[in-house]
Parts: sequence; C-alpha cells; structure tokens
Amino acid sequence: MVLPASDFVGHRSAPSLEEVAATRPFDRPTLVLDTQIVARNFHALKAGLGSALIHYAVKANPAPEVISRLVAEGCGFDAASRGEIELCLSQGARPDHISFGNTIKRESDIAFAHMAGITLFAADAEEELEKIARAAPGARVYIRVIVEPNGADWPLTRKFGCAPDRVRRLLSMATDLGLQPVGLSFHVGSQTRFAEMWKGTLQQVAGIWHEARAAGHDLGLLNIGGGFPAFYGEAMDGLSDYAARVMELVRSAFGDAPQIMAEPGRGMVADAGMIAAEVLLVSRKSDTDLHRWVYLDIGRFSGLAETEGEAIRYQLQTWRDGEDTGPCILAGPSCDSVDVLYERRPVQLPLGLCAGDRVVIRNCGAYTSTYSSVGFNGFPPLDLMVL
Repeated sequence: MVLPASDFVGHRSAPSLEEVAATRPFDRPTLVLDTQIVARNFHALKAGLGSALIHYAVKANPAPEVISRLVAEGCGFDAASRGEIELCLSQGARPDHISFGNTIKRESDIAFAHMAGITLFAADAEEELEKIARAAPGARVYIRVIVEPNGADWPLTRKFGCAPDRVRRLLSMATDLGLQPVGLSFHVGSQTRFAEMWKGTLQQVAGIWHEARAAGHDLGLLNIGGGFPAFYGEAMDGLSDYAARVMELVRSAFGDAPQIMAEPGRGMVADAGMIAAEVLLVSRKSDTDLHRWVYLDIGRFSGLAETEGEAIRYQLQTWRDGEDTGPCILAGPSCDSVDVLYERRPVQLPLGLCAGDRVVIRNCGAYTSTYSSVGFNGFPPLDLMVL
C-alpha cells in the first residue's frame, strides 16, 4: 500500500524525509521514501563510474516511483524476474536498457523477455544456456563467476556463479548454441564498504578474463555487479570517490578494452528511505536483567530481514535522543522466537523510552519493503509513502 503524499510532492519548502518520518502520524510501520535522494545518488555514482553503464538492481526497491525517476535520469535496470521486467517497461524503460541478470530463470520468462526486446541475459550453468538458446535465440549472454570472499558485510559467494575452471567451457557452449557470449560478471559482496576491498576480487576475475580472451573468446563486457555501500553507522567511502576508485582498480586489472556495467542497488536507495515505527513494549525479564527488551511494531518478518545475523545495523533515532541511554535487546512484534533484531550487540536507547514512542529507522530504503511479508501473524505489511 502506498500512502498519498500530495501535501509534499513538488514543493521545495516541503518537510524533509526526516521530518515526515519523525512527525507525521502513521497507524502502522511505514517506509518514507524520497526519490530526489535516489536521483542524487545515481548522479554521484555516475560521476565516479564515468563511462560505465549503470543498471539499477530493481530488487533493492521496486517502487514504481523509484523506477520512473531513474528512467527519467537515464539509468538502466538489472531485472531478476518477469515481474521486474514488466515493472520497468511499464515505467518507460527501453528494452535495451534492461538486462535479465538472474542466473535462475523460468524458460517462459526468458521467452517473454526476448519477445519484449531484451537481448542481454546472465547464465552460470549449461542448462541455463540451453534454455536461453531455445527461448531467446541469438541473445547476448554473460557468464557469472564465483569469487572468493573479500570481507564484505554480506558475502554472495555460494548460490550464484560458476567455478573459474568452467568459464571457458560455458563460453564455448554458448557459441555452439548460437548465442553471443559477450562477457563476464561477478558480485563482490553486498555492503563492501571500502573500494580497496575490490582489489583481490578484480585480480581473480581479470585472470579468468585474460585466459578466456587468449583462448579466442571475444569478450567486451565486464559486469562488476553491485556491492556499492550504504551508511549504517560504520565508516565508508563517499559514493563518487568510492566509484571512481573502483574504476581505477578495474582499469588497472583489465585495461581499457571492456565496456563496464555496474548494478548498484543498496547504494542508490538505502539513504533515500526511513521507517516510521512505534514502540509497543519495554520490559525486563527479571529484576536482575541487565538489558531492557524493546519491542517495535516492525520486525524481521515485516521488513527488517537484513538484521539476520545482525549483519545490517540500522541507525535509530527517537524524540528522546539526548536523554540518558542504556543497552537494549531490540525485537519485533510477532509470535516467533527468531523475531529478534539485535541481541548479540545490544543497542543503546533512551532510558525513558516507553510504549507509544516513535522510533525512526534510518537509511532503510533498500531491501525492506520487498522483504516485508504479506501479513505474518496478522501484522500488516510495511506501508510505503513516496515524497
């Protein structure tokens, strides 16, 4: 459900994202999103990435307002499903600005994408190439490669990609099937906070790239994926400087030959959103308990799935900020024992916090509205308000 924001749209004197999230009345957890910040982040990345093609990872936040704003700014799109492709097309994206970047696709969806005019597909297995050849004959494909972990907050090294020693075999197979193998892709890991962390990964992929070209494969596209970070309380490089340094490292490892493609998601939308939440209960389990338990009306099943393993540490603010604080275990409202957000590293919250208080969860425009369940335990899914 998208809440109306007509009072705020188009007025530069309108309340800020932070003001709306902190003060507007909401009867359920609501993600407040500012597409002007999304556009600002796109241009910051573009300034650093230079000639690279930017394909926004739609899965990070597929709000139609985000997609239409990025279409207007000239951005491309990385789609993971037929639904995301249909969304991008409905908002005016050109088919040649969309890539079908999921390596696990239904054959009928490949055929749909092909009929819609999309020509660029990802693969990491023989069977996927066979599906693409049948459903999208003559399509351009790039092979996703598994890379070693580099210290990213959220490594992506197991589910997607093929082992390096399979790359040339897949490239040859693609050619034999009548496809056009145009390049390679990888993902350095979500929330790779410093550009220097890319160096080892790029060296790994560069070795594979140069071997493939030496074997006669005319590769020209290098998809460096995502990994562009957002601020969650720990130090990180600014977007433009970060992107520029990544491009320096890419050129050092690959030279000037490849066309670079990037798929930022989190770095584009995270700081464009804040969640307005409410405290439901503050309690202690015993008289000797050192930590309070603070229960919010939002939890892991209603948008905060990335607190799994406490990997993403969202920043919180309340109207009581400035008062004395104490450590808290933060949890969601559902009747599931795993719906605990932060326990290993308790959060510091005001001692006066009580039921009914507003809590604003900052920098959560990415991977929240799409991770929200349809209504587990009868709690409503996360609402969305776009400024």
